[in-house]
Amino acid sequence: MAGIGFELRKILKKNTLLSMLEAYGLAGLISSGPWVLSILALLAIGIFSIGWVFPTYVIVQFLVLVTYLMAGSLIISGLFQLLLTRFISDLLFSKQEHRIVPNLLGSMLVTSVLAGLVGGGILAMSHNIEPAVKVTIFTSLVLLCNQWLILIFLSGMKEYYRIFLTMMFSYGLMVALSFIFTSKGLLGLMLIFTSCQAVLTFAFLYHVIRDFPANQLVSFEFLNKKKTFFSLIFCGFFYNLGVWLDKFVFWFRDETSHQVIDLFRASYIYDLPIFIAYLAIVPGMAVFMLRMETDFADACLNFYESVREGATLQSIYLLKDKMVLACRQSIYEIFKVQGMTLALLLLWAEDILVALNIDLSYLHLLYVDLVGVSLQVLVMSILNVMYYLDKRYSALILTIFMALSNYVLAHLSIEMGPVFYGYGFAVTMLLTTIIGLVMLDRQFNDLEYRTFMLQRT
Repeated sequence: MAGIGFELRKILKKNTLLSMLEAYGLAGLISSGPWVLSILALLAIGIFSIGWVFPTYVIVQFLVLVTYLMAGSLIISGLFQLLLTRFISDLLFSKQEHRIVPNLLGSMLVTSVLAGLVGGGILAMSHNIEPAVKVTIFTSLVLLCNQWLILIFLSGMKEYYRIFLTMMFSYGLMVALSFIFTSKGLLGLMLIFTSCQAVLTFAFLYHVIRDFPANQLVSFEFLNKKKTFFSLIFCGFFYNLGVWLDKFVFWFRDETSHQVIDLFRASYIYDLPIFIAYLAIVPGMAVFMLRMETDFADACLNFYESVREGATLQSIYLLKDKMVLACRQSIYEIFKVQGMTLALLLLWAEDILVALNIDLSYLHLLYVDLVGVSLQVLVMSILNVMYYLDKRYSALILTIFMALSNYVLAHLSIEMGPVFYGYGFAVTMLLTTIIGLVMLDRQFNDLEYRTFMLQRT
């Protein structure tokens, strides 16, 4: 994420209150903008269209299909998100920007094939969905998978506000069109969603291609075993799968779900609170992006540069201490800001549900989900530090634990009864945070030894 880090540091150098607000705002937009805007757009369509513009069952089918598309696209693209992030960072470090776009297009081709196989296989088993709707679902899945990959490369862009305005235009257009073209039912809504995702994906791709000229069209160098770290494939996959596993458990347990359209099921009691709770990540993600990509990234860069350039052992110890301090302060600030956000939202949760005209029976589950989502921001910051320290196998162990724990505890919470719904997700994030912090502490203790051994090998 070097591009956004440089831009944030440049803004912070102005050392004014306005520049601080601008830096936090920019960090929040880039880190959580696409996810938050998509949630807000779907909420707008659901709240203002249900029973008025579209029949209730059509809106429910649409929202469920889009939720599955989001989950599936994040899990599939997660295979290459971290791999590409590391590979592109290495290209930028070695000043070989001309190889970026060919590898992006190569990764998009591979991801499209995987998405096509998964999406095509599932849709082939769905016999009660219209063929035209199947085409829109298939196309949307491929577009979303590629969109998440392109977003990685946008961290190197400098026109952040243009990117955000593009997202606002696309999702705003989706909401507006849903009120205009009301006669096509589910097919119309899916066509609108697919078209707007196409606009967003190709607009983002244009930004990347324009900023990184290339001398070839497609390259699969990112899959070269001598130049890439395949452990990152599993880290990205298990992280995204782990985040969604509790949802899948609730969707496919008979006592907590119901069929919505063919193979696609939903859980009325579980889906809505977690959907709303994810809006709470914006403040924590803004701090996460700002502190991790400025203070900690600078300290980490200085430490490894001192090792490569043969600095004195005393200097290396001093720079390591500064890196540990930057990490501690960054995680503490994320904890503090997200904690204050959580406290306020817990106080306002009932008012939020009333304002959205949502039944207050969801209140307890919303409380639990808000805690779980807030802890997830801490998990992300811990994993980010591990990636900076090149502790890929530690990150892999942590993500596998998160996935297994979320799956097992979600089943356990259902067995224990409705009062415990959501606790599986929240406890998983709590345990992952605690274990991750313990692992980080041990990694910092022997960082010099591990770094020098890595240099020797």
